Amino acid sequence: MKPITLSIAAVERDTGLSKDTLRVWERRYGYPLPERDAVGERAYPLDQVEKLRIVKRLLDGGHRPGRVVTLPVAELQRLSDSLPAAQRAEAAASPDLRAYLVVLREHDVDGLRRMLAQAQMRLGLARFVSEVISPLNTLVGEGWMRGQIEIFEEHAYTESVQVVLRQAIAHVPDAVAIDRPRVLLSTLPGEPHGLGLLMAEAMLAIDGARCLSLGVQTPVWDLVLAAQAHRCDIVALSFTGCMNPNAVTAGLAELRAKLPADVELWAGGLAPVLHRRPVAGVHAVASFNELPGRIARWRAR
Repeated sequence: MKPITLSIAAVERDTGLSKDTLRVWERRYGYPLPERDAVGERAYPLDQVEKLRIVKRLLDGGHRPGRVVTLPVAELQRLSDSLPAAQRAEAAASPDLRAYLVVLREHDVDGLRRMLAQAQMRLGLARFVSEVISPLNTLVGEGWMRGQIEIFEEHAYTESVQVVLRQAIAHVPDAVAIDRPRVLLSTLPGEPHGLGLLMAEAMLAIDGARCLSLGVQTPVWDLVLAAQAHRCDIVALSFTGCMNPNAVTAGLAELRAKLPADVELWAGGLAPVLHRRPVAGVHAVASFNELPGRIARWRAR
């Protein structure tokens, strides 16, 4: 049987490394080494894709491409295991959280959704987001990077969490809602992951904010138009680290310049660049637990 390979577009989606980056590394470092398909297009073996995932993880942790791209997989894995996020993931792996991973790996999607829904009802929405979903996201991400969780399993997990969160948000009592602030949620083009948006919406809804989510990858000018049309007080963006850091800072700077001065711009998520290279006029949100305090301070102002 012919080995499975992925196109350069598929590798870009799966690893978060752009096509240009993959081509530059091929010329500069001699890795990756794609094969060629019947029409001469690059075709990447799965073992190279797995290595590229670990490399991307290390880049997000602050390592430079020239140091890590050519290292063997065993050394890359050792470096990955030493990252602070990996340590937090291991520390967060309580027996209760590991139970979710067991059900996920057994492909019992109904069982996973039932467990998530029960935890949400038992803990309440705010604690469910901060004590279950946040650490579970880290564990699932680490498992995916190490090859312990397949892409289809990660997608099943994400969809299950989205179903449970949407149901929970829909049942937040209308009496809780206050007219202000009005918050517009989305991601910039190039950021395809929307789970963080939904988690933020859940936390904001509990505190009475009026939320409008546009989903993912909304162009900057459309964000400006939507904020004006819906008289939004805050535009909140989510980042997972899959975007090029320069694209993150450039996009935030452009959006900040185009938004009215009285509309706040919040940016949250796992992208290290948000805290290493802050953009003037952009409020970097380090965790979901910060949101209630930020809403309270906005109302006080």
